[in-house]
Amino acid sequence: MQSKQKKILVVDDEPDILEFLQIIFEDAGFLVDTTDKGEYLEKLNNGALPDVVLLDMLLSGKDGRDIVKHLKSQEKTKHIPVIMFSAHPSAGQTALAAGADDFVEKPFDIDTLLDKIAHYF
Repeated sequence: MQSKQKKILVVDDEPDILEFLQIIFEDAGFLVDTTDKGEYLEKLNNGALPDVVLLDMLLSGKDGRDIVKHLKSQEKTKHIPVIMFSAHPSAGQTALAAGADDFVEKPFDIDTLLDKIAHYF
């Protein structure tokens, strides 16, 4: 019996990053959803929940730290690992303080990112 394919949700307001990560993760065997809207995360329903969320810290009009706080405060999404990323090296501490499970600095090493994601499966 084949195990269910794992789903990653990538949230970033840079279309090039979304496209790049979608290709990388699909090549690695994951199902991938992408969005440039932080609001999308606040409207997740049980049928579409990802196994891991990869979330940019600074989105247009939204702070990723507020989004992760919201996700971790909701019964249906608090168990989902959230890996935040940012080009600001000092952002790691505030990402973790907000409730993120992990942090990756941009530009990230793909192998390191894939290892971090694999840790949650």
